[in-house]
Amino acid sequence: MIISKQNRRTIYESLFKEGVMVAPKDFEVKHPELDLPNLEVIKACQSLTSRGYVHTQFSWQWYFYTLTNEGLEYLREYLHLPAEIVPATHKRPARPQRPIGGAREGAPRPFRGDREGDREYRKKDAPPSGEYRPRFGGVGRGAPRAE
Repeated sequence: MIISKQNRRTIYESLFKEGVMVAPKDFEVKHPELDLPNLEVIKACQSLTSRGYVHTQFSWQWYFYTLTNEGLEYLREYLHLPAEIVPATHKRPARPQRPIGGAREGAPRPFRGDREGDREYRKKDAPPSGEYRPRFGGVGRGAPRAE
């Protein structure tokens, strides 16, 4: 399919910027994110897939395209971009800074049940009490005995 250079460049720029792209399997409409025919987006990504630059996943009538490392290099060369620019999927998310003392002051502690109170009966030094007699209810061979 013949795709204009301007449309192909727009598709490649969007794919490189995000590192991923989605397209519905509807060839008659415009692409939801780009102002281009959806058929051109699908066919351009299909061309990249056949060359091994993009991985395609199809689910629930949507195409999911993921840029590979070879595709990253190809698009970087095609778009004349320096090596410092990377797609959003290749960037590590910034971790929030925590104070040195651990948790924030005044922040509520996470709920962990009633563990402080539970520790009293779990002391390993004390032997089990003699009054504890487990009873197992069941049917058939495992039925309780008559006492």
